[in-house]
Amino acid sequence: MISFEPSEDQQLILGTVADFTRASVAPRAREVEGARAVSDDVRRAVAEMGLGAAHVPEALGGQGLGLLTAALINEELGFGDAATCFGLPAFGSFSYAVLELASEEQARALLAPLCDPSRGDAFASVAWSERAVNRERAGFTTLATPVDGGFELTGRKCFVQNVELAERFVVFAQVEAERGWDGLGAFVVSKGDAGVSVGERHRTLGVDCGNFAELGLEKVRVASSERLMGGSDFTRATLRFFAKYSLIVAARQVGLGRAAFDVAREYCDIRKAFGKPIGHFQAVAFTLADRHMDVESAREMVRRAAWMWDAGKDDAACLLATAHAAAHAHEVAMRAADDAVQLHGGAGFMRDVIVEKMMRDAKQMSLVGMTPEQLDQLAARITTGQPLDAGAVLPTPETQAIFT
Repeated sequence: MISFEPSEDQQLILGTVADFTRASVAPRAREVEGARAVSDDVRRAVAEMGLGAAHVPEALGGQGLGLLTAALINEELGFGDAATCFGLPAFGSFSYAVLELASEEQARALLAPLCDPSRGDAFASVAWSERAVNRERAGFTTLATPVDGGFELTGRKCFVQNVELAERFVVFAQVEAERGWDGLGAFVVSKGDAGVSVGERHRTLGVDCGNFAELGLEKVRVASSERLMGGSDFTRATLRFFAKYSLIVAARQVGLGRAAFDVAREYCDIRKAFGKPIGHFQAVAFTLADRHMDVESAREMVRRAAWMWDAGKDDAACLLATAHAAAHAHEVAMRAADDAVQLHGGAGFMRDVIVEKMMRDAKQMSLVGMTPEQLDQLAARITTGQPLDAGAVLPTPETQAIFT
């Protein structure tokens, strides 16, 4: 029988993460939100435990524990405060992009700082989204123009995570204009490179400690050796990157959904009306039961999809399972947080009750990686046997801007 229950080793890891979450993450959720940043001591502790590098193969400096273990870790941290995950070193999308797009030699060099337990300040990011829609052709407005020995990058990227903290970026740009979304390339850019600038930080609905901002590129010279080729199929490798990172974000949503349900259930046990807890009234009890079913189903779907990637299942099967799991997790987290606010009545809208923050974070996270709409599109394409064209299944400015 197939079981997605954590193994003994995973349970030991999760026990450590759960203890850390209870002591250092959940009690400081409002502090993190107010400061718009995660404190240095929490960052250092996470780096020392190697939590961000759990999925990175041992040959590349990580722990080699796979995507499922990474998902379990992110769920547990998300249970404490999903937003905090976005302000932690090595918890962004960079490593997932590098693992899919880079050669082994490139990956070893790029991931070394993120895998170093002494580096609580090791941040790197992916620059994907753009505000502008190109009306003349499909594809990005950011261009990678071939020059002697490499490329020259010019354009602006938006909604880039931890721009102010990141040392390096994987920047996606248009290499072959005539090929549209099939003509993209990925390049490693360092913050110190000439022509790189950081724009004003965005103020977001939730997850504000993610430090999202624009990244400007003005004739930035990049050597040919800094281009990430994505193996034999760049578009498919990019899709795998988005799918795997979206699954990690979905795990955080599961954690948030669990937390929202627990807070709502506790409140419905304490709050009384007509001489009994409001949780004893059928309408409230049914709402709680539905949200519990939601969270449990999302949890199992995320674990199953992560297990499939680790087991080396067929790409199409993994992508379909991921699309189902991530889309469902986003919807579940939003329903759980929304109902938690509703069940708290007027108190649910007050900033001293955590459920309103959960609702904002859940909505914000549905725009990180692939959105539920993009995931539905991916699932529909696979289910109906349609080709996985880049313009149809990858996030584009024409559909929705994506926080990476």
